[in-house]
Amino acid sequence: MIEIDRPEVTRAFNEYIEPYDMTDDKIRLKAGHTYRVAGLSHRIAEDIGLSGEDVDLAWLIGVLHDIGRFEQLRRYNTFSDADSIDHAEFGADLLFKEGLIDRFFKGTAEEKDLIETAIRMHNIFELPEDLTEREYLFSTILRDADKVDIFRVNTEFPLPVIYNTTDELLRTSKLTPEVTEASNSHITVLKAIRKTPLDVIVGHMSLAYGLVYPVSYRITIEQGYLEQLMGFRTEDPDTNRELEKITSEIRGWMESHSR
Repeated sequence: MIEIDRPEVTRAFNEYIEPYDMTDDKIRLKAGHTYRVAGLSHRIAEDIGLSGEDVDLAWLIGVLHDIGRFEQLRRYNTFSDADSIDHAEFGADLLFKEGLIDRFFKGTAEEKDLIETAIRMHNIFELPEDLTEREYLFSTILRDADKVDIFRVNTEFPLPVIYNTTDELLRTSKLTPEVTEASNSHITVLKAIRKTPLDVIVGHMSLAYGLVYPVSYRITIEQGYLEQLMGFRTEDPDTNRELEKITSEIRGWMESHSR
């Protein structure tokens, strides 16, 4: 039987992040993101009919999924994995190689393996085919919850802060043809082909194509953050026409998959 004491997990997590600088916008961003992803994981797990224990487990995975981000920022002053370390792998190592998991969860080795798998794989482009049914289940719940809240992050925090760029560069940025093609083909845009600040924005919009559960689409539509993000426009009319095509495709996809 899985036993998760939510108040104790919350206390332990708050204690863990307390030494980090909460006046830093990026640290505050990740603290808020953590609890929102946990709440979204709970809601998705409940909607798809999981047991109370499994809903608790989905919530716990949400709390722990980005724990590597705080130390990543302290050590490297960036959230860019390409310029530092893979935050999912780093967080999983902190939890399961350095023993940090014991501050949050005293479950069985099998349960810990499941949590580790979901955390290690939450940021990869596509899940491997050899996952067990439960590994796939909890990984997809986490990945959906994470994507849904990324839409919020992109609207509630200044884009230049998130992307380490300037408003001028964002407004004068162009789209790389490969990014436009991928998004209009209903594919989540690979980080490897994103070259410009605008590519990154469209890449985040295209996360919609990777959502799995109808409830995740419904939450996204209900919250309206993706719609706000899709309202971004540049100073170039031709680029804006490309953006209008991209956002129209995403809206159609969202509507058809929310049922």
